[in-house]
Amino acid sequence: MSSNEQINDMHLDVLKEIGNIGAAHAATALSQLLGRKIEMLVPNVNLVSFDDMFELAGGAEKIVAGIFLRIQGDLSGSMFFVLPVESANQFIRNLIHDETFDFHAIPISEMGVSAMQELGNILSGSYLSALSDFTGLNIHPTVPSLSVDMVGAIVSFGLIEVSHYSDEVIVIDTRIIDEGDEESSTINGHFLLLPDPESYLTIFRSLGVL
Repeated sequence: MSSNEQINDMHLDVLKEIGNIGAAHAATALSQLLGRKIEMLVPNVNLVSFDDMFELAGGAEKIVAGIFLRIQGDLSGSMFFVLPVESANQFIRNLIHDETFDFHAIPISEMGVSAMQELGNILSGSYLSALSDFTGLNIHPTVPSLSVDMVGAIVSFGLIEVSHYSDEVIVIDTRIIDEGDEESSTINGHFLLLPDPESYLTIFRSLGVL
């Protein structure tokens, strides 16, 4: 059964509500980590084609910092979080207090890589924890891996499995607002949620919106 036979506007509204709860938890964790106020919002959740997903991320050749992990437990699937590399650079500079950090630099600072992976841990963990609370399912992420490359190259291998039964992906827009010391800045990223086939049914059956 394809994803578009299973997902409707009600399902997307539920996922948005879960996303906003997860974002609130992530904002609290990031605020504590950075020592200043961080806000996070999920303005949109959409079911889009692969081509539209690439366009949302700035085009398949857009260079991004991408975090990939697998979802395990009662659900299975893949999750990506992609940020424009310029936004990722600024966020990590603020996190590790190093204005020289640059994902384009070779070799990439190990501290910066660890910080980006920790960001992935916080964001994915918060979202999956909210999903687990809503569904009552046991869900946990694998250790995230980090890549800096064209968005098409980063997510292409994650699409191989899902492309056998669907040509669409759930895109969870994520807005991170860093209040900063003097002025606020906004970073826009995207979660790409690719449940394995049987997990679509498991999610919405558990939510009571099948």
